[in-house]
Amino acid sequence: MLLRVLFISILLGALIFVQARGSLSHFGEIHTSHYLLLVSVYFISIIYAFLLKYLNNITLQAYTQLLVDTLIITSLIYSTGGIESIFSFLYILSIFSGSILLYRRGGMIVASSSSIFYGLLLDLHYYGVIHPLGSRAIYSETYQSAYLFFTILANMIGFYLVGYLSSFLSEQARMNRVELVAKQLDVNRLEGLNESIIGSITSGLIVLDNQEKIVLFNPAAEKMFGIKANHACGHLIGDTLPLFVEHSSVRQFLSTGLIETKSSFSDLSYERPDGTKTDLRLSVSPLLHSFGEQQGQILTLQDVTKMKQIEEEMKKVEGLAIIGELAAGMAHEIRNPMASISGSIEIIRDGMEQNDVNVRLMNIILRETDRLNELVSDFLLFARPKRTKLTELDLNQLILESLELFQNNPRWNSEITIFTNFPYPVTVESDPDQLKQVLWNLFLNACDAMGGGGELHVASVLLPGPPEFESEKAKIVIRDTGEGFDEKGLQHLFLPFFTTKEIGSGLGLAIVKRIIDRLEGKISGANHPGGGAEITILLPARIKLCPS
Repeated sequence: MLLRVLFISILLGALIFVQARGSLSHFGEIHTSHYLLLVSVYFISIIYAFLLKYLNNITLQAYTQLLVDTLIITSLIYSTGGIESIFSFLYILSIFSGSILLYRRGGMIVASSSSIFYGLLLDLHYYGVIHPLGSRAIYSETYQSAYLFFTILANMIGFYLVGYLSSFLSEQARMNRVELVAKQLDVNRLEGLNESIIGSITSGLIVLDNQEKIVLFNPAAEKMFGIKANHACGHLIGDTLPLFVEHSSVRQFLSTGLIETKSSFSDLSYERPDGTKTDLRLSVSPLLHSFGEQQGQILTLQDVTKMKQIEEEMKKVEGLAIIGELAAGMAHEIRNPMASISGSIEIIRDGMEQNDVNVRLMNIILRETDRLNELVSDFLLFARPKRTKLTELDLNQLILESLELFQNNPRWNSEITIFTNFPYPVTVESDPDQLKQVLWNLFLNACDAMGGGGELHVASVLLPGPPEFESEKAKIVIRDTGEGFDEKGLQHLFLPFFTTKEIGSGLGLAIVKRIIDRLEGKISGANHPGGGAEITILLPARIKLCPS
């Protein structure tokens, strides 16, 4: 549109100049129609500008403008002598515009419309249908039909050749533009992915240039040091984070590119602006160009504060384990002299008279020796549990046998009534001896909790599991009708040496939990809504449900 207006303005100025000089132009006398044609082009350009602002279909407007330009050029040729006009070359400019704006299709369409309008103009002029301004009086007598045919054909060939060649360049430019857009999209996608990766990694990432200025400071580093990236980037690493230049090995690397450490990591301690101390593990690597030239350094940092804490806890646990092994060994050695002491006192007691005070003292010693021996046995059972021997067993039958065995124990209270609920027989894979130990300790606690008598409820339930197994967990519930657990007892239920009994070692439930854990089960305790304490055990039931 701009070039059209500029060309018409130049042409209008030339017409005015020629007319002012009073000389004849190459296209004859200048008429008012010439000025009207040029003014109409200005008017059409104004309409184009209006449509360009409000018309959404730009391609349609481009086709319209190019076809109208072809008509305007034809009108200009008509008003300047027809075949004698010098302005037929303007078709070529229109074809160039069509190829640039609309590529090959647009160029060939404009070439076709130019051929049609130009050929039609010359034919009508030749046969006397129209009489272009400034042309000779008798057109058919001056030019032969062969000359007319040659002129039209030569111009048509030229039009199509210009349309093809110019569109070839525009098509190449379009393909290059499409490839450039695709590559730009790939670059944008890679940049977005790169930014997402840098922003998502949990390790702190700091990139330095050759002048040790920070060029990248990712969000993890912001969180790690409590410094925003816009306050760090562009500044020297020593000014922003002095600990890096204070550390000798890092200072050595930043200055020479070599780090003199036995490993590729360096441990640093950093105190944040809020006073929080953080342990960091630093890894430094060179930032290399694609040609191998070093452009800076990459500092990768990991927050190892929790890892350090875990290492300290592991050291404590290892120390406690050593102490535990030592205590277990000492307890085992204590049992032998205790057995000798107990046996010797029994012999001395048997040689004394029954009413002697020394006999009563001997009985006290024997009773306390037995109690101490029981405590040592429980401690050894807790510290050194037996090796697990898994066998297939009927869980309900094992519970009944344990109940029958416990009823023959001197600590059994005959005023306790036993209720069992075994809806289905269950075969599990576990250690029968350790399960009996668990049940024995739990029955003993329940019996002690019901000194005045009560009810002991024992039930087994199968919990549903995956379709290929009719049960995944075997649930054992042991409930008494005693006073239940107090709040402190529930919090420290399975801790070693914690007991609410006047006489007790506090290892019973701790041993039970230790055994259940080794059997890959779970145990929990609570107070039953109907009163009393309730212990729940979950054991893996890998065997299918037995038919009842």
